[in-house]
Amino acid sequence: MTRDRVKETFDAIREENRPGLFPYLTTGFPDLQATLDLIPALVEAGADGIEFSIPFSDPLADGPVIQESSFLALQGGVTPDDCLDLVAQVRDRVPDTPLILMTYYNPAYTYGLARFAQRLSECGVDAVIPVDLPAEEAGPLYEECRPRNVHIVPLLAPTSTEESIKTAVAISSGFIYCVSLTGITGARDQVSQTGIELIRRVRQHTTLPLAMGFGISRREHVEAVCEEAEAAAVGSALIRTMLESPRDELVARASRLVAELAGRV
Repeated sequence: MTRDRVKETFDAIREENRPGLFPYLTTGFPDLQATLDLIPALVEAGADGIEFSIPFSDPLADGPVIQESSFLALQGGVTPDDCLDLVAQVRDRVPDTPLILMTYYNPAYTYGLARFAQRLSECGVDAVIPVDLPAEEAGPLYEECRPRNVHIVPLLAPTSTEESIKTAVAISSGFIYCVSLTGITGARDQVSQTGIELIRRVRQHTTLPLAMGFGISRREHVEAVCEEAEAAAVGSALIRTMLESPRDELVARASRLVAELAGRV
């Protein structure tokens, strides 16, 4: 029987009554070996799950920090197959950890949806977040992923209407990703109140766990978010640390940040 690592992890977060933490990595930045080393290191540091991306040439939802990391990964020749092969390589090193793919729709569509979903399943990907795919148009991807036990996780934003929330909830599984603000990714000084209000709105329509991302960069942000949601996702703050780190110190510095975000130091 196929394990549901996403459900197991969120069940544990709820039972332990603590904030969940899902760091984000741009696959292949600064190189594929770094991603291979980082995933188990960040889990050891306190990550509950890992979000990883397929680098894309036109990442409209991402701010300058993640855009730069994606550009550098693409310059290094990283392909969608490289990203999925990497998951297959690292899966045994983090057997209990959800590995969640964030991707724009273009790479999935170009790959071929059935082939893409099959590869996700074979490599050990637990869920996919199609960043720029409205829930209203996610049916074809959902139909390919569902029988292969890959969760579809929609993005909802403060601008999402009640109708959009209902549609997203109807096709989603695993959890729902709430965007804390209208705009691009990037660290902010405070947690967005509009994001908190969105979580409360979504909560009225589902019992699925909720995670919130965009703008989260400190432990107090994680705690504030998780007063309403089950987990916080952190991307730009981690990628910035990696951009500023010498290659031989990158894993240690990234792990230290995740340990701080997880409240372990």
